Amino acid sequence: MITDSPTDTRPPDSIRIAGLRLSTRIGVPDSEREIPQSVEAHITMMPRSGNLANLGDAIESTIDYYEVAQRLRQVAATGERKLIESLAEECTDVLLSEFPARAASVEIRKFILADTGYVAVTVTKEAVAE
Repeated sequence: MITDSPTDTRPPDSIRIAGLRLSTRIGVPDSEREIPQSVEAHITMMPRSGNLANLGDAIESTIDYYEVAQRLRQVAATGERKLIESLAEECTDVLLSEFPARAASVEIRKFILADTGYVAVTVTKEAVAE
């Protein structure tokens, strides 16, 4: 768990986007990647500032979740991948490099197996200290 200090046991403040639908070409067989399919992303971002209190109602002081959603839609729509693990890692890397997040977690859900709700992978990374 990421906290503000070694003695701080409260969970970090975070911004979540749940159920973001992404259109992407993904799958191990070539035939599965021929037509874009929808996957679902669940995103958690911890702001570099450490907390979400006292932002002064200013969008510049936080992570703009609309911009995050638009950017991840671009990432998913570009190219093709065999693994949902690859898409989750690419999305996590974009969050850490392009937005003021100190840590991010991306879960990608794919609706592919019969008799299951979904299969999912989660990638969690922390920003490299500058």
